Amino acid sequence: MGEVVSFLSLGSNLGKREENIKRALDLLRRDEDIKIVKTSSLYETEPVGSKAQGWFLNQVIKIETNLLPQNLLKVIKKVEKEVGRVRGKKWGARIIDIDIILYGGKNLATKELTIPHPQLRRRKFVLIPLVEIAPRVTCFKGETASYLLKSLRGGEEVRLYKDASC
Repeated sequence: MGEVVSFLSLGSNLGKREENIKRALDLLRRDEDIKIVKTSSLYETEPVGSKAQGWFLNQVIKIETNLLPQNLLKVIKKVEKEVGRVRGKKWGARIIDIDIILYGGKNLATKELTIPHPQLRRRKFVLIPLVEIAPRVTCFKGETASYLLKSLRGGEEVRLYKDASC
């Protein structure tokens, strides 16, 4: 299998959020089957679901990989564990959360993994950084990331935390 372009979202709202994301990026960079091509700025985001938790830092990265989606997910879960993630309640606070948002234009629906990410069209905290690095990437049936963001009404507050050039 050749290199496939994929987009991952990273988020953290426990501990030293920026350090957690940097650590996850470092661990992903060490994997010989993953090449980080581009990183978005960091965004601070109001939590979705339970509001009784700290705000998240979020980022989207563009990678190239020769891993199949299921194997990429295994690497991601290993990275999350190494950073200190303990799986708890859905949409709860977390040291690190990494999701596969898009994978080479593929659609996939298994028990463990759905691509494109099923919540993508409702999540400003993913769409804003995705549009920053890949505005014309196709997400659903010809809908670009830019189109999805423009179509989104309301949603969580998202603000720039640190520009990608920093």
